[in-house]
Amino acid sequence: MSSTSIARLLSVASALCFFLLINTAWADEKSDMERLDAIQTVSDRDNEEGLRQLQEFKSTLTSETTDTIRLETLKILVGLYYDAGKMKSSDATVSELLQFAEQHHNNDAIALAQISRCFQILDEGKPEAALAKLMQVQELVKGSKDPEVNMRLNNAFGVMYRLSGKFEQALTHSLEALRLSDYLPRRKVQTRLSRLYAIATLYWNMKNPEKSLATIKEALALSPLANAPKIFSSLLIAQGLALSNLGRNDEALDAYQKALKIGIDSKMPGVEATALINISDHFLIAKEYRKAELFSRQALAKAETIKDKDSVAGAKVNLGFALGGQGKIAEGVGYVNEVIAYFKTANSKADIESIMGELSSMYENAGLYKEALTTTREQQKLSSELFNSDRAIAIAGLQEKFNADQRQKQIELLGKENDLKDADIKNRRLQQIITLLGAVVTVMAGIFIFLLYRRVSKVNEQLQQANTQLEFHAVRDPLTGLHNRRSFLELMKSRIALAEAERREDSGDNPDCLILLDIDLFKHINDTWGHAIGDSVLTEVALRLKKTVRDTDMVLRWGGEEFLIFSPKSNPAQITRLVDRVLRAIGEEPIQVGHIAVPVTVTAGYISLPFSGVPENICSWEKTLQMADMALYLGKAHGRNRAYGLSRLLVPHEQAMPILDHDLSAAISAGMVEIIEVIGPLQKKISVLESEAT
Repeated sequence: MSSTSIARLLSVASALCFFLLINTAWADEKSDMERLDAIQTVSDRDNEEGLRQLQEFKSTLTSETTDTIRLETLKILVGLYYDAGKMKSSDATVSELLQFAEQHHNNDAIALAQISRCFQILDEGKPEAALAKLMQVQELVKGSKDPEVNMRLNNAFGVMYRLSGKFEQALTHSLEALRLSDYLPRRKVQTRLSRLYAIATLYWNMKNPEKSLATIKEALALSPLANAPKIFSSLLIAQGLALSNLGRNDEALDAYQKALKIGIDSKMPGVEATALINISDHFLIAKEYRKAELFSRQALAKAETIKDKDSVAGAKVNLGFALGGQGKIAEGVGYVNEVIAYFKTANSKADIESIMGELSSMYENAGLYKEALTTTREQQKLSSELFNSDRAIAIAGLQEKFNADQRQKQIELLGKENDLKDADIKNRRLQQIITLLGAVVTVMAGIFIFLLYRRVSKVNEQLQQANTQLEFHAVRDPLTGLHNRRSFLELMKSRIALAEAERREDSGDNPDCLILLDIDLFKHINDTWGHAIGDSVLTEVALRLKKTVRDTDMVLRWGGEEFLIFSPKSNPAQITRLVDRVLRAIGEEPIQVGHIAVPVTVTAGYISLPFSGVPENICSWEKTLQMADMALYLGKAHGRNRAYGLSRLLVPHEQAMPILDHDLSAAISAGMVEIIEVIGPLQKKISVLESEAT
């Protein structure tokens, strides 16, 4: 054999050895990750056993173990120690995780350790320092693509803001954490359930038990896929809180007792303490103060054992109210004030506001009316900070986004989870075919897949029905049944996708038309007759608009009391007549709601699209709609109950558009654009409304 052949042979052998080494390392990491997943599954049912197995697994790690496995082991260990109430061990493991991450210059792992540090600082009663630390973490991982890091960061912000009563920010971050849970490579369902629990707790703090209960219901529908009693116990406690707020106290007690049993069986003292606190809450509501005292003392003993400050505070405040209910006012107030001082240090306004309300009732029942009044005033001040109307409006918007996205995500997750299970089963069957008796395994797999197919077919049928409902609600306004803003934006996207030449040919003589309408003095209608009447007015206006336009026209609720009519391929000569019909359809006859006749008119602005032959790459539909909006407000300024239409440009568009973009009145004064005015029907009662509004 020549030296060249020998060299080639050695080269091939070296490459093969390298490949085998890489493949072996990958196989070892995959096997280790599967082992970690199995340990976490055990910990979901029995935290103590899961912790024991993880400690044993950690002791087997060697210098050849990959960094990924080492980091994952430490991350899981932090959580299991925490759930076991071993705070010192959890804190020590956080330090070990941070040290390892810094040695390997892994910013994502550093961030995860620092997030855990933030919660340690929070537990020490330093909320402002914890939030400042979290801001630093945010800067550290800015631009990170790791979904786990971003999910945990948003979850931490949600907790911090919830405790300080900044519910709008808390909900924004909590919903983002929920969205990011869909992108995790492992334990997706378990994480999603935890995020839903956090959102349900937030809704409860926001005094919205209905929304909290609805969120828990959606989480419970997913819980069989996780088979995780640890998470299930948290959901049960959140469910109990919501049920209690709705006055369904027996159902709430049942949920707490189930959670307590899971905490005992799964060896999670933190869950036990929380369940005992809520059981004592139940007996406080029922005014069974001796039982409330008994369970409060049990909860306090458990919380002090694991050194959980929040649970200690919860147990002490319940003990204070239980003693106060038995006439031991001074002793009870001592416990309550101690807890209020703790929450003030932690800047937990929501908890303080809730305690103040109960303390006021205790003073009142004891005949201490001066103290009750003082406490009530403090509570009202806090309530005003936490639940003002502007914030409620902003939060309502976030809730709408949550409603629009949440169910679709739920359905997608169910489908994906079934797909993953199916793929996993097929993979395992394939491995068994290679290593075990092929024929027997094939028969077993066939039976299993047949049963799974039947189950998946049934689930898919249910998902199809749910998808059909979701598709309808995604593009429709729930009050009026009209198309919503989202459906119009989708329509405009498809319209923009048409070739420019095709649009010119299609709409040169018959352009599209946009009519933007606003109900006159709608706030006065709400203030005079109430929001229920206002909703009836919106519904009737929507009905009259649909009856007035063509079948090919689209009527939308643009927002609040604003409506939009999109009339494709309209004859310009007919548009003014259409606008006149719309004004008369709404304004000629008052809207009858029961025995109340509500006089209603609208003001409108309208324009063709494309406008006056200007190419749409210069005057887009957004700019056109903006000009219609300016025309509408011009109508408002000139007395309402009328419409202004932009007919055509009187000067080249290069001269007119810079002015029209922001000042319609200036463009009219300069003779740049021709305006058509359409006056609505005479309605005497409108003048009365205007004078009262003024």
